Amino acid sequence: MNLNPIPVIAIDGPSASGKGTIAQIVAEKLGYHYLDSGALYRIVGLAAFEQSIDWQVEQDVAKLVPQLSIKFEHGEIYLNDVNVSEKIRTEQMGQGASKVAAHPLVRLALVDLQHSFRKAPGLVADGRDMATVIFPDAKTKIFLTASAEVRAERRYKQLINKGLEADYQAILKDLQDRDARDSQRSVAPLQQATDASLLETSHLNIEQAVNQALMHIASTHQD
Repeated sequence: MNLNPIPVIAIDGPSASGKGTIAQIVAEKLGYHYLDSGALYRIVGLAAFEQSIDWQVEQDVAKLVPQLSIKFEHGEIYLNDVNVSEKIRTEQMGQGASKVAAHPLVRLALVDLQHSFRKAPGLVADGRDMATVIFPDAKTKIFLTASAEVRAERRYKQLINKGLEADYQAILKDLQDRDARDSQRSVAPLQQATDASLLETSHLNIEQAVNQALMHIASTHQD
């Protein structure tokens, strides 16, 4: 039994579901710390890529993890004191993240690092296994999702707004492939925790989704 008194709000969901944006806003509103666990896998993917390590070679990728110094500061992400916020958000690093995250040794190597983000007054953590594996004792658990088509459209608009080229059909296929890979992997598959509230955001804007999440949090923190 975990007796850690520091509350955790765990928000899981598939890629491009909006969980990162929503989790970050919720953390700011509550004055809690924030953990973007998906960014950790993107960082590992980037570090492996920069050292010419094949994402499929589990042991070599896992050996990288202890060498990485990772910080989240003021909405920016640092790897070994270098700002990698933009580098890790490419579609290529998204694919890399999904591949390295499928390795049990890599996931194991990152567990302690993720636990270290649990600091007073509380933590909002988003990812794919926050409620099921990393913080199973979380006070509030939310599974946030949207249809693949809606998520692809959101990702497409994000890229276009950044002035980048984007192909909706390619993005949709990549998301569908990533969903399959994430939900079917043998270790910590993407799935809704049995005690998590489902938050479907296909027809909600960010403000509406945040308000729904805060309502879930308020209801679970009453007892």
